[in-house]
Amino acid sequence: MKRLIEESQQYLMNTYSRFPVVFRKGRGCVLYAEDGKEYLDFVAGIAVNVLGHCHPRVVVALQKQAQRLIHVSNLYHIEPQIRLAKLLVQNSFADRVFFCNSGAEANEAAIKLARKYAKEHLGENRYEIITAYNSFHGRTLAALTATAQEKFHKGFEPLVPGFKYIPYNDIEALEKAITPKTCAVLLEPIQGEGGVRIPDKDYLKNVREICTSSGILLILDEVQTGMGRTGKLFAYEHFGIEPDIITLAKGLGGGVPIGAVLATEKVSASFTPGTHASTFGGNPLVTQTALATMETILEDNILLNECRRLGNYFINKLNKLKEAFPDIVVDVRGMGLMIGVELSRPCAQIVKACFERGILINCTAENVLRFTPPLIVTEQEIDRVVETLEDILGRLS
Repeated sequence: MKRLIEESQQYLMNTYSRFPVVFRKGRGCVLYAEDGKEYLDFVAGIAVNVLGHCHPRVVVALQKQAQRLIHVSNLYHIEPQIRLAKLLVQNSFADRVFFCNSGAEANEAAIKLARKYAKEHLGENRYEIITAYNSFHGRTLAALTATAQEKFHKGFEPLVPGFKYIPYNDIEALEKAITPKTCAVLLEPIQGEGGVRIPDKDYLKNVREICTSSGILLILDEVQTGMGRTGKLFAYEHFGIEPDIITLAKGLGGGVPIGAVLATEKVSASFTPGTHASTFGGNPLVTQTALATMETILEDNILLNECRRLGNYFINKLNKLKEAFPDIVVDVRGMGLMIGVELSRPCAQIVKACFERGILINCTAENVLRFTPPLIVTEQEIDRVVETLEDILGRLS
């Protein structure tokens, strides 16, 4: 393993602060390193492996499709792509789907679609998109600009014009920000990289009403919250609204790279042949795998019901830690199995301590522990994480 890590450091661009481990296989919620050590995975590839590692249905779908057809092109109709699009439409507000390869690509496509729609329906000068501080929408240039965090912008200026930032969960700020140039509002239903921040109950409903009355589009970035992560297939369902566009990726493919943009018929009509495309987007291999993933999530709603139940179980356990360590644990918040624990100090030390004990968790916004385990996680696995955190916090306290 040491040699592999050294070669990784020699040949790969230094864009990640990687932990000193190389994983060779995974099963369920457990990863196995080259040196044989086991790790309980509560990161899940950053909310990607919603069915855990190497779920049998995902693996079989991938294997069978790889033997039949891996890639053609969107110059032709693709059978599993059609079936996946149909399933997404049947289980959402949307009428049409565009497939791409990642969350950033999906957000880029949504930005383009919103601008194209606005020019056709609202006027030539309607191009500005409002996003929220502490958001995260991707690393490509427009998605990076939409990401209202200065730390991600440094070194990449000049940024793409046409974006305006407001505080999240502040409806008055949104009302003031809308101008004759505004074409859309782009928000995460729950801010992930911003620290697992959940809006007030009526916030998104009020945003929807303002967008409707102003004639502008509401785009929801569900790259992290979609595909059952919050206990419903899409997070917007919790808030009693329907957006005009949503973006998906991460959990959609169960581990393979795929992104998607879902939109209403009226909005999607602005994408015509030649206006947008993706060479690999929605190819047979990834759409067949995503189809197996989505069918498993939807089957009898068992996973979605368990996600809500286990999320509440996990949050209740974490709240007991908050009571035990009030000087360290500031807040516990989450929805389904997307949970954040805000600390009174930077949390990198705690993430490292968990890693050393064979547990993978994540730190976001510098002082928020983020938990996004597979939806198949068990109470016993949650208990192990909480007990480990209790011991670590006890030593810190």
